[in-house]
Amino acid sequence: MKTRIVLSLLFLCLALPAFAQNKTRNIVLIVLDGVRWQEVFTGADPTLMNSEHGNIWLDEKVLKQRYWRDDVEQRRRALFPFLWGTVAQQGQIFGNQNKGSIAHVSNGMAFSYPGYNEMSVGYPDSRIDSNEYGPNPNRSVFEWLNTLPEFKDKVAVFATWANFHEIFNQKRSRLYMQVGWDLPGRGTDLTPRQQLLNQLFETTTRMDAEDATDSLLQVPLLDYVREQKPRVLFVGYGEPDSWAHAGRYDVVLESLRLADQFIQQLWQTMQSMPEYRDQTTFLITTDHGRGGGLVQWREHGVEEKGSENVWMAVLGPDTPALGEREKVPPVVQAQIAATLAAFIGQDYRQAEPKAAAPLPVIGK
Repeated sequence: MKTRIVLSLLFLCLALPAFAQNKTRNIVLIVLDGVRWQEVFTGADPTLMNSEHGNIWLDEKVLKQRYWRDDVEQRRRALFPFLWGTVAQQGQIFGNQNKGSIAHVSNGMAFSYPGYNEMSVGYPDSRIDSNEYGPNPNRSVFEWLNTLPEFKDKVAVFATWANFHEIFNQKRSRLYMQVGWDLPGRGTDLTPRQQLLNQLFETTTRMDAEDATDSLLQVPLLDYVREQKPRVLFVGYGEPDSWAHAGRYDVVLESLRLADQFIQQLWQTMQSMPEYRDQTTFLITTDHGRGGGLVQWREHGVEEKGSENVWMAVLGPDTPALGEREKVPPVVQAQIAATLAAFIGQDYRQAEPKAAAPLPVIGK
């Protein structure tokens, strides 16, 4: 009997997946809300860089000087210098349909709450059919990781949209969250910096009652990383979606450029710290796409064709530098949850069998 137990344990050890030996100790999921694959892979859309269809207020010549290049690779790099200058050079990026790489949602709805549920839980849920659905009945990979001793109280959520309180079911999950217009400085013994941040949160003009400004999120995010050193992090930037709904294509482009800058700043901050340097992976994506053409780019959902199409990028020590993926099998949003866990040596699908398999981005 003992011999059989020993042999069984030996077999299990030999059967452990390769990702158990990964260099990645920390994982960060970054989501740019409502960003089309077209802007990511082809840069600024010339048909929208005008007042007639893009409702731009910025001088058209200035806008084109910033974001227009005749060469598509130069054009997309002008909009996303870090994504194309570092992430795609040192990691991988999926979703350029012009090159045979398809990334899409599988929830059949193509708007925010279903998308965030799918990517964080690992499967779509047809019950979640509204952004106002309420507390998520499903346990996310973030909530699951927070139950493991190695990651307990080392999981955090930073996002501009207040609905993440419900999406990650904060009352049940007890995850640390800085979302929406929550004041970042908490308690009574606040530093002058925290007091200033609180004042800015309270006095900044609110374009949306539920969505804070991306720049305001960035400061407490970086402070938290430096001080608390989380192992698992969710970051959600919401301005690109808000400005697209407002029909302001010039500000969409500006918000995309700034989001790329924020991601670079977070990466450089973490790489400057011994706890993160060369042992941190970023997975960057969006929750849904948008419609196309001169009008439907402003909206998304099943009625706006193309909203189901997304994109995904990965940068870290365990991801081979294959760059822009071409002519590869389609990938789906549901694969993100198991991928996050796999990078840090955890098998999420054992805990949640319905979750999709990890993305093919972990290798030697």
